[in-house]
Amino acid sequence: MRQLKISKQITNRESQSLDKYLQEIGKVDLLTPDEEVTLAQRIRDGDQKALEKLTKANLRFVVSVAKQYQNQGLSLGDLINEG
Repeated sequence: MRQLKISKQITNRESQSLDKYLQEIGKVDLLTPDEEVTLAQRIRDGDQKALEKLTKANLRFVVSVAKQYQNQGLSLGDLINEG
Protein backbone atom coordinates (compact mmCIF):
# COMPACT_ATOMS: atom_id res chain seq x y z
CA MET A 1 0.00 0.00 0.00
CA ARG A 2 1.36 3.42 -0.93
CA GLN A 3 1.75 6.08 1.69
CA LEU A 4 -0.29 9.22 1.43
CA LYS A 5 1.77 12.30 0.75
CA ILE A 6 0.40 15.60 1.93
CA SER A 7 1.55 18.38 -0.32
CA LYS A 8 1.95 22.02 0.58
CA GLN A 9 -0.82 22.87 -1.89
CA ILE A 10 -3.38 21.00 0.23
CA THR A 11 -2.20 22.86 3.31
CA ASN A 12 -2.47 26.20 1.50
CA ARG A 13 -5.94 25.35 0.25
CA GLU A 14 -7.05 24.49 3.79
CA SER A 15 -5.55 27.74 5.06
CA GLN A 16 -7.29 29.75 2.35
CA SER A 17 -10.62 28.10 3.18
CA LEU A 18 -10.17 28.85 6.86
CA ASP A 19 -9.24 32.47 6.10
CA LYS A 20 -12.36 32.87 3.94
CA TYR A 21 -14.52 31.30 6.68
CA LEU A 22 -13.09 33.67 9.30
CA GLN A 23 -13.74 36.65 7.03
CA GLU A 24 -17.33 35.53 6.45
CA ILE A 25 -18.17 35.05 10.12
CA GLY A 26 -16.57 38.40 10.88
CA LYS A 27 -19.29 40.05 8.79
CA VAL A 28 -22.08 38.73 11.03
CA ASP A 29 -23.34 41.32 13.48
CA LEU A 30 -22.95 40.63 17.18
CA LEU A 31 -26.15 40.36 19.20
CA THR A 32 -27.14 42.37 22.23
CA PRO A 33 -28.33 40.45 25.30
CA ASP A 34 -31.90 41.57 24.54
CA GLU A 35 -31.64 40.27 20.98
CA GLU A 36 -30.38 36.92 22.29
CA VAL A 37 -33.37 36.64 24.63
CA THR A 38 -35.79 37.52 21.82
CA LEU A 39 -34.20 34.98 19.50
CA ALA A 40 -34.29 32.30 22.22
CA GLN A 41 -38.02 32.90 22.69
CA ARG A 42 -38.62 32.67 18.95
CA ILE A 43 -36.55 29.47 18.78
CA ARG A 44 -38.64 27.98 21.57
CA ASP A 45 -41.70 28.75 19.44
CA GLY A 46 -40.15 26.88 16.50
CA ASP A 47 -38.70 29.76 14.47
CA GLN A 48 -35.98 28.18 12.33
CA LYS A 49 -34.64 31.52 11.06
CA ALA A 50 -34.11 32.69 14.63
CA LEU A 51 -32.10 29.52 15.30
CA GLU A 52 -29.93 30.18 12.25
CA LYS A 53 -29.35 33.80 13.27
CA LEU A 54 -28.37 32.88 16.84
CA THR A 55 -26.09 30.11 15.59
CA LYS A 56 -24.33 32.36 13.07
CA ALA A 57 -23.93 35.13 15.63
CA ASN A 58 -22.07 32.74 17.95
CA LEU A 59 -19.60 31.33 15.42
CA ARG A 60 -16.90 33.81 16.48
CA PHE A 61 -17.22 32.45 20.01
CA VAL A 62 -16.68 28.93 18.68
CA VAL A 63 -13.50 30.11 16.94
CA SER A 64 -12.21 31.82 20.09
CA VAL A 65 -12.72 28.65 22.13
CA ALA A 66 -11.12 26.53 19.39
CA LYS A 67 -8.03 28.78 19.41
CA GLN A 68 -7.52 27.97 23.09
CA TYR A 69 -7.07 24.29 22.17
CA GLN A 70 -4.69 24.78 19.25
CA ASN A 71 -1.41 22.85 19.19
CA GLN A 72 -2.88 19.91 21.08
CA GLY A 73 -3.08 17.51 18.16
CA LEU A 74 -5.89 18.88 16.00
CA SER A 75 -5.84 21.63 13.42
CA LEU A 76 -7.75 24.83 14.04
CA GLY A 77 -10.14 23.89 11.24
CA ASP A 78 -10.94 20.55 12.89
CA LEU A 79 -11.47 22.21 16.26
CA ILE A 80 -13.84 24.77 14.74
CA ASN A 81 -15.70 22.00 12.95
CA GLU A 82 -16.20 20.13 16.21
CA GLY A 83 -17.51 23.31 17.86
